[in-house]
Amino acid sequence: MEHWLLENGYPALFLLSFLASTLVPLGSEWLLAVLLVNGFDASIVVLVATVGNSCGALTTYAIGLWGGPFLVQRFLRISHESQQRAERYFTRYGSWALLFSWLPIIGDPLCLAGGVLRTGFWRFLLLVTTGKFVRYLVVAKVVLEGTKVVISN
Repeated sequence: MEHWLLENGYPALFLLSFLASTLVPLGSEWLLAVLLVNGFDASIVVLVATVGNSCGALTTYAIGLWGGPFLVQRFLRISHESQQRAERYFTRYGSWALLFSWLPIIGDPLCLAGGVLRTGFWRFLLLVTTGKFVRYLVVAKVVLEGTKVVISN
């Protein structure tokens, strides 16, 4: 499996990042770390993870815009309570709440609320992508600094 992931590093990261931001309860940070430790270009790794995760968020946004309750409950499996919590958060902080779409549990419902509440496409994309980019950048810096410490010891 590790060999396959390293052979298909960037596409695998894109796919995992996409899925992690939609219907599959996965995390993509571990693969980002594996790729960095194995010498993949940090800038490309962060960019690929950000784009994949943002595309997944756009899928959830589209379901909020056009999907209706059936798709929300059947496809995304977001509970009514999570939806309500995200909408309250969204109402309280406005579309700025989308900067936190990378957070576990609340992130997908925030993207859904962005669609349901008809946030403008470009505003949605800018806020979500910014939040996800900063998260992946921080993870990459932590991994790279950690490898420096291990190598120097």
